Amino acid sequence: MKQIFQNIKTGVTEVAEVPAPLVGPGLLLIHTARTLISAGTERMLVEFGKANLIDKARQQPDKVRQVLDKARTDGILTTLDAVQSKLDQPIALGYCNVGIVAELGRGVEGFAVGDRVVSNGKHAGVVCMPKNLCARIPDEVPDDPATFAVLAAIGLQGIRLVDPTLGECVVVTGLGVIGLLTVQLLRAQGCRVLAMDFDAARLAIARQLGAETVDLSSGEDPLALAATFSRERGVDAVIITAATKSNEPVSQAARMCRKRGRIVLVGVSGLELSRADFYEKELTFQVSCSYGPGRYDPAYEDGGQDCPVGFVRWTEQRNFEAVLDLMADGRLNVAPLISHRFPIEQAERAYDLITGREPSMGVILQYPNDEIPGTRMLERTVALKWPPSERAAALPHAGSGVRIGVIGSGNYGTQVLLPAFKAAGAHFVTIASRSGMTGLHAARKVGAEETTTDAATVFARNDIDAVVIATRHDSHARYVCEALAARKSVFVEKPLVVNSDELAEVIAAHDRAVTQYPNLTVMVGFNRRFAPQTVKARQLIKAIAEPKCLVMTVNAGAIPLQHWTQNREAGGGRLIGEGCHFVDLLRFLVGTTIADYEVRSIGAPVGSTVSDKFTLTLGFEDGSIGTLHYFANGHKSIPKERLEVFCSGRVLQLENFRRMTGFGWPGFRRMNLWRQDKGQQACTKAFVNAVRHGTPSPIPFEELVEVSRICIEAARSLGQ
Repeated sequence: MKQIFQNIKTGVTEVAEVPAPLVGPGLLLIHTARTLISAGTERMLVEFGKANLIDKARQQPDKVRQVLDKARTDGILTTLDAVQSKLDQPIALGYCNVGIVAELGRGVEGFAVGDRVVSNGKHAGVVCMPKNLCARIPDEVPDDPATFAVLAAIGLQGIRLVDPTLGECVVVTGLGVIGLLTVQLLRAQGCRVLAMDFDAARLAIARQLGAETVDLSSGEDPLALAATFSRERGVDAVIITAATKSNEPVSQAARMCRKRGRIVLVGVSGLELSRADFYEKELTFQVSCSYGPGRYDPAYEDGGQDCPVGFVRWTEQRNFEAVLDLMADGRLNVAPLISHRFPIEQAERAYDLITGREPSMGVILQYPNDEIPGTRMLERTVALKWPPSERAAALPHAGSGVRIGVIGSGNYGTQVLLPAFKAAGAHFVTIASRSGMTGLHAARKVGAEETTTDAATVFARNDIDAVVIATRHDSHARYVCEALAARKSVFVEKPLVVNSDELAEVIAAHDRAVTQYPNLTVMVGFNRRFAPQTVKARQLIKAIAEPKCLVMTVNAGAIPLQHWTQNREAGGGRLIGEGCHFVDLLRFLVGTTIADYEVRSIGAPVGSTVSDKFTLTLGFEDGSIGTLHYFANGHKSIPKERLEVFCSGRVLQLENFRRMTGFGWPGFRRMNLWRQDKGQQACTKAFVNAVRHGTPSPIPFEELVEVSRICIEAARSLGQ
């Protein structure tokens, strides 16, 4: 299937062939018929991509501050790598999709195969969407008008916040597509509407839709006209649907409102407000959030948990339905808003149009009939076409003999893990990802032969020696077991498992596999034990026979409670999900079995079942103790990771895997690096070499089980 994405680094808009998605629980698989380009949002993304690095920085000062903070703690070179990798990630465009349901995921109710639906799916031939972000299209509404339902829902949510009553006078500032839809929706509610814009053609459409207008380009006085329009009382409300950096729309809205008037910002505007304007009239100002209640709530959007209608009458989905009903009975007419239509193959022309000077409004993309259900088989694997010269450059390691398949193409996997495997000499056969776009990007980056959305492809291929798993934590155990059952070595990003049941399953799968195939390797990406400074520290510590005291302090930083890593079932929580890294590091440095542990926390954040502020003390068989302080309540200007080792009158200090200092060590004073090195390349190289030569795993399986068990038991003792 074809999909549109934007390269943020180069500004290039591309229509690429990507594999079709698989349907999952709570999802609808939709064959796209039409999509609508959201000119405001998508033009902004395209123009941002075309800007140079300095202009990009000027547009995102908050991101610049984050970069500077990272440079201070991690070093300039590491930070530059991170920035370049971030800019290199493509962005899927679009959020106004109309299509036909081809398949229903487990647990989906209220929809049937063959239904025409609207969703906020991307510009792609096939999309997989959560059920709460879809709505059935009435038979009376053709596909083209239905594509406007999502944008109209944005305007409708702004209107719901304004809460107008019959006969009130409302100003709409900015007459793009959302602004003109808002005009019609207000008229349908019995409001008098005054529409303002600089574009004469858009003002003409607004008049056609029943609004009075103000031409801001002709010198008309909006305040005087608003006063006349409101019979000198001041307007009841203003809805701002413009996109501008200027403060004028909000300031102007405040001055034209009556006492206790309402202002809602649907678009983008400067927000340097005059207190006097708002104070004297007791004005209400509110920013509208997209389509309505449920937006950006993972429980609603991804988890399928609906809001009870008795408490939340108008959710995202119900706003979609309301708009479609208005279209069905003729009270919302979008025909005047459609200016252009392009086949999906000519999408680049469409984006040239919206970023150029030629006037345009609603630009619709049309998809071929062979995307409609039943007309052809879905292609869930796409082979990459590499010109010989490019393939030679991309695959200098093609003769290495270690062929790997990858499951997962998230940020860490694409930016760090896969390049490390490439440097280690691995040959990438296939990359599997739920998102066809990110899988394609990762495959291009490392020179893979193909990309797929079906993970089963990785296990089925006989020419794959090892599987790399870089997916969400709750899928790790299942994929490890499937890889071992397929007689493949496996490298899994931490953690190995998220609970004791999964650990038992992995142990059983490992024992079955190695009984028949003893050369299979199972390894977790505990890269810090492979960092050059860690290796040096182990050499120094090993020479000391007496017990050691180790203190690992992690300034972890806060993660929103809604993030999946904070969810016990999905991510295991931060002790299991990330703390395992440092438990393994302490275990490696001491070099003996963990005999006991003690853990304390200051409690889980409100709304969470896991703690991200805890201290875990490990007692080792040789009498050593290791303490992990993992805190999410520190300041980000402090380096994230700091290790101190005390033994035999000597001290080692390792700061953020850049600077290591020795105190009292004969022949050793310091080991500093130009670039932060947490051992990722050495870790992946050790795994690749073990698979290539059939040698034992670089990390004994027993140690992986030991670290996993300690983290799971410690989390359980905290009530997690």
